[in-house]
Amino acid sequence: MTLPVLRPTVDPRPSLLDLAPDDVLEQVGAFFAERGEPAYRAKQLLPRLWARPVATIDELTELPLATRAALSERFRLPRLTLAARQRSSDGTEKFLFRLHDGQTIETVAIPDGQRMTFCISSQAGCALRCAFCATGVMGFQRNLTAGEIAGQVRELALLDPPILPTNIVFMGMGEPLMNWSAVDVALTLLNDPRALGIGARHITVSTVGVLPGIEALAARPEQFRLAISVHAPFDDLRHDLMPVNVKYPLSSVIAAAKDFDRRVTFEYVMLGGVNDRPEHADALAHLARECRAFVNLIPLHPGGSLGFHPTPAMEISRFARRMREQGVEVAIRRSRGLDIAAACGQLRTEKVGRRAPVATEAHGQVELA
Repeated sequence: MTLPVLRPTVDPRPSLLDLAPDDVLEQVGAFFAERGEPAYRAKQLLPRLWARPVATIDELTELPLATRAALSERFRLPRLTLAARQRSSDGTEKFLFRLHDGQTIETVAIPDGQRMTFCISSQAGCALRCAFCATGVMGFQRNLTAGEIAGQVRELALLDPPILPTNIVFMGMGEPLMNWSAVDVALTLLNDPRALGIGARHITVSTVGVLPGIEALAARPEQFRLAISVHAPFDDLRHDLMPVNVKYPLSSVIAAAKDFDRRVTFEYVMLGGVNDRPEHADALAHLARECRAFVNLIPLHPGGSLGFHPTPAMEISRFARRMREQGVEVAIRRSRGLDIAAACGQLRTEKVGRRAPVATEAHGQVELA
């Protein structure tokens, strides 16, 4: 059963969730001042957006009833609609959220001991068409707003019982650094102690190597982490697997990683017979040493394999051992959610089906920093 396509509705009221905390205090504070209300009203509101979220403005019982009614006329407090939820036997949970215009996005919650990592989306679909990625097959639909990005965390906090993260990775649907204006604000919402208050070192932005975005992320003072999707240590192979390599070749991406003054991780999906031979391990180790990168070897999830085959576990171990012998820190990511549609884009495709992609140049929303 597929979900119906909704007609987009336009609501002229600004969303409170698209505003960074300082902007909430400024804009909502100005609204209260217009009404002759005390300045502290905006400070009363702010914690109920993120730190102790309420589902609706009507639930803001700190504010008088007439104030809530007036606030609703001026501002929106939008929700993401939970369209599907799957739980794996290993505890991994995947959520499909429907947006106001009928687009759908995925969020994954991954427990691991005392850690709870959320994998969040930054776009509906993706324009990059990496050969092994189910999200790339569906094409680009649109960018998410800052409130829709951070709102994935908010929605899981509103569940009963709530699910709260210790770590955030921008490794869901989309390329975050091609939606920088929204991701920039979302990072503030995730990190600011007046909002979600997640430590910057526990927030990782994953990119195929969009150079202006890497520079913009590096310019922020917080210690956000950077993960680069490498997936091939040679340009010719990377061209075949990741068309974006034409615009941002591997040498330029590695140079940007060397200049990034914080921890860098290389993400490397292991594709059987494609990028998993000894010469690939040696070349990847050389690149990792150049920028002191930590390497994450990722077994291919069979649900989103698109004709590729996973590298056998024993061969992944040999690949990792060969890199470690060359002085590189390597981890093999444990496959999670194998019994649910946990591959990126898989649940959305199952529930919604294929939709015609939007041409990014016509869409006007794919933004570089």
